[in-house]
Amino acid sequence: MDKLIIQGESDLFGSIDIPGSKNASLPILVASLLSKKNLNLSNIPNLQDVKSMILLLRSFGVKISENNSKFTLNAENLKNNIADYDLVRKMRASILVLGPLLARFKKAKISLPGGCSIGTRPIDIHLNSLNKLGINFEIENGFISGLANNELMGNIIDLPFPSVGATENIMMAAILAKGKTIINNAAKEPEIIDLGECLNSMGAKIVGHGTNTINIEGVNNLHDSSYDIMFDRIVAGTYILAAVMINKKFTVKNIKSKYLESLIQTLIKMKANLIVNDNDITILPSKKIIGINIETAPYPGFPTDLQAQIMSLMCMANGPSTIKEKIFENRFMHVSELNRLGANIKIKKDIAYVAGNMKFKGAQVMASDLRASVSLVLAGLCAKGETTVNRVYHLDRGYEKIEETLGICGPIIRREK
Repeated sequence: MDKLIIQGESDLFGSIDIPGSKNASLPILVASLLSKKNLNLSNIPNLQDVKSMILLLRSFGVKISENNSKFTLNAENLKNNIADYDLVRKMRASILVLGPLLARFKKAKISLPGGCSIGTRPIDIHLNSLNKLGINFEIENGFISGLANNELMGNIIDLPFPSVGATENIMMAAILAKGKTIINNAAKEPEIIDLGECLNSMGAKIVGHGTNTINIEGVNNLHDSSYDIMFDRIVAGTYILAAVMINKKFTVKNIKSKYLESLIQTLIKMKANLIVNDNDITILPSKKIIGINIETAPYPGFPTDLQAQIMSLMCMANGPSTIKEKIFENRFMHVSELNRLGANIKIKKDIAYVAGNMKFKGAQVMASDLRASVSLVLAGLCAKGETTVNRVYHLDRGYEKIEETLGICGPIIRREK
């Protein structure tokens, strides 16, 4: 397995253009299953999760051509409605093929999905919601089998929690259902907006995406479309936090700052020095970063996908901090590894207590999931001495060659087998 060796006390200078969003790309790639026409996508990131999704879509018969970050997908002649274990086990996002396959075939069978080990992430909310569109499910031998005896019918769906994945699955299934579907307590993440805009560009009739209530009027078919994927706000947030920790002038470009508001406000409260424009953020050296108490929450709250990274910053802050994790019940696995680097973090139930006022010291650490792995990279950049982060295949699922991306901006990071 690959590992990263990081030289500590790093320099940082210049700027980074943020690539397209992984969390927006995956459902939009899946949306190609809904149409018999071409879907032309640009700004797709070069990530392992994207490669896994492409393999899965090709297994259904989707024709896909690639040219750097541009993809053309055509699902006119689908040959298969079964998602095999070997393709699905690598990522949770594979559950998103369920709604589109059912919309096209009225039946589908997919293996229970895999991905990061950060909690149970129950799929009941997906199945119960799709059931209201007229689909019956069975789970047997590790597979989910869905069957609609008739055409999918629009309905009112009240989500018990604003699940991003469930909202996306319902949106995609409902655009080919008969009549109107209303999703109440819908997820409001920017990636939901991006999916809705892409679907509308294909001929869907969706309003309210990005609000609590999404209205979808079913259509009979979709047409050719071209769409540019939004920036990755989690990657942007990660590099902003890196700059605050290293305490050097640095600019993050190709973004929409309005989608980073919770992070921006949190950093301002911590006394970070930021220049915020609509499409870029410049981080300036700060005199003193102070501790803070935060809790993760669905958008527009503080994102759980930045929880591990800001914890690394909290370790260096003046004074104590706390993080309450309200989204996933098992997302503190990075704490023991940060403590190996010299942190003083204690966990009590769903709250991490971070002592602060410490300096990282290089050590061997192991990544446990995608965001945990990058929090260790951030700590390693600031540590005294050399840090080795093992099992970085997690990292490759969400960050494009981070050793090269950061390497041109000062940090010295090398990848070894």
